[in-house]
Parts: sequence; C-alpha cells; structure tokens
Amino acid sequence: MRVLSGIQPTGRPHWGNYFGAIRQYIDLQGNEQSFYFIANLHALTTVRDREKLEQATIDMALDILALGLDPDQATLFVQSDVPEISELCWILMTGTGMGLLERCVSYKDKKDRGLKADAGLFTYPVLQAADILGYDSDIVPVGQDQVQHIEVTRDIAQSFNHQFGEVFVLPKPKVLDASAKVPGTDGEKMSKSYGNIIELFEPPKQARKKIMRIVTDSRPMEDPKEPEGDHLYQLFSLFAEPEALEEMAALYRKGGFGYGHVKKALADAAEAYYAEAHERRAELVANPHRLKEILGDGAQVARKKAREVLTRAQEASGISGWHARLK
Repeated sequence: MRVLSGIQPTGRPHWGNYFGAIRQYIDLQGNEQSFYFIANLHALTTVRDREKLEQATIDMALDILALGLDPDQATLFVQSDVPEISELCWILMTGTGMGLLERCVSYKDKKDRGLKADAGLFTYPVLQAADILGYDSDIVPVGQDQVQHIEVTRDIAQSFNHQFGEVFVLPKPKVLDASAKVPGTDGEKMSKSYGNIIELFEPPKQARKKIMRIVTDSRPMEDPKEPEGDHLYQLFSLFAEPEALEEMAALYRKGGFGYGHVKKALADAAEAYYAEAHERRAELVANPHRLKEILGDGAQVARKKAREVLTRAQEASGISGWHARLK
C-alpha cells in the first residue's frame, strides 16, 4: 500500500492541524512506500513573496520531521524538486474537462463570493491529480471536505486510462478521524481564519499566555460542571494521561475550582506533550546539512518513481514514441 500526503507551507501548523490531520497521516508512514511532500507549487496560488515562501517551505519540513516523520520509513521532499509532476500535470490538463474544474469547491466558492480567481486556482485540482497519480498512490489521507479532490483525481485518471490504456492507479481516500474537536482560544473551532490558534512550535511561554487567555464562561467556582461540554476540558483531554483526565473530570463534577487551575494544567500537559518535538526541531535547526540531506534524498526517490509514471503516460499518449518510427 502506497500512501501520499502533501501539506502547503502557507502558515505554521497549530494544535488543530496536528490532531485533525498531521498526527494521523504520520501514523501511516512505514507502509510499502509512503510519500510526504511540502506543496510549495500549490502555495504559489496564495503566497506571492519569495523570501516568505522559501522560509515557510523550510519551516514546514522542520515541523513535519520534528513531529515524528521518519525519513527511514517515509520519503519527504519538496514538490518543486520533482519537475516530472509538472510535466505530468500538462499531459493530464489536455484531457480534463472545463466543467469538471468549474464544479470544484475551491474555485466555485471563490467565484460565488465575487473574489478574484486565477488560472492557478482553477487548474489546482489537475496539479493535485498529478501529485497523486505520479507516485502510483493507493491511499490519500484527507479530511471529509477534501474527498472531492480524490474523486476528481479518479475521474481524470479513468478518462486517461479509457483513452490510452491502464496507465494510472486509481487512488482511494482515507478520511481522517475528525471526532476529536480542537477548540480555539475563543471556544470555536481552532482555525487561522478565526485568529484563535495556538501554534505547535511557538515558545512555551507565549503558548502559555495564550492558554491563560482562553475564553471561559462565568459560572461560579463552587458550581459543579459537566466536563464533556467544556472546551477547556476538551483541550486538556488531547494531552492528558488517562489518570489525570479522570481526576480533572471528577474535579469538574465536584465543583469548587477555578478555570485558572484547568488552564495551568492544560499548559503543563501541552508543554510536556510537545517537548520532544521541540527538542528534535532545535537539533534539526542546528544541523541544516541534515535537513538538506533528507530532502535531497527524498527528492531522488520521488523523482525516480515520478519518472517511471511519467514515462508510462508519455508512451501511452504518443508524445515519446515517435522516435522509434524514424528507424
């Protein structure tokens, strides 16, 4: 089983990103072959600053490695280091219907809101299809709102296969578990667009300040409280050991405590939970040659596989076979 996942370097990951996606697809590493890439070509549709994109690409690679991606079990690389994918994208583009792309959510939503949409956003699903098909991916871990992207990829692949033979593997989505709600500092879903995030790798003191400012209700301290409906408790449950979680639930039901107590416990638990990741990231930052080596090796592995798939597509469609006819 071959797993593929990409992540855009358009912002530093936060708690919601980690529990909602990153942790789950890192858990899938170690299959027959797993490919994970930093999607900097996709990021060009939103990031139009060279220095910002370059640094964001490096930061995302550092973050993913620090969070547990093992280069001995999975291939990590930068999307633009595999030019075969861009060439495959053009081949796929020539047979992709306009109507299919017009129905894609990211483009349709932006157009419906009267916002400017460029060709990059419109053709984004085709590059995404090339990313997936270019490595013979069997499984692509996605959120429920991204399942359409896999369906579009399958449509594009099936159309090509129908015309030119069985060239592409048809991928299947693995819908990530979204049951663990990650509230933000305002109690709503943690999201960059809401400005309520706590980043994974911001300094512990800064993260602690954000935690201590988390919005709570105004119920008296002495009142018993049901833990399951409280967003502070929900956050604490992401990090706490079972015994500590049981103790906190009992405290909620007993009453007679302040939310400051819960916030301090949450800050302590989160800091301990991410401590090893912070250490690993610091080690990688101190050894940039190691990061360069990991990404360079990953690009070589990815290019070898992408070249194999691209060659199949070229030969099947007739854009490389003409040489033989001149003999």
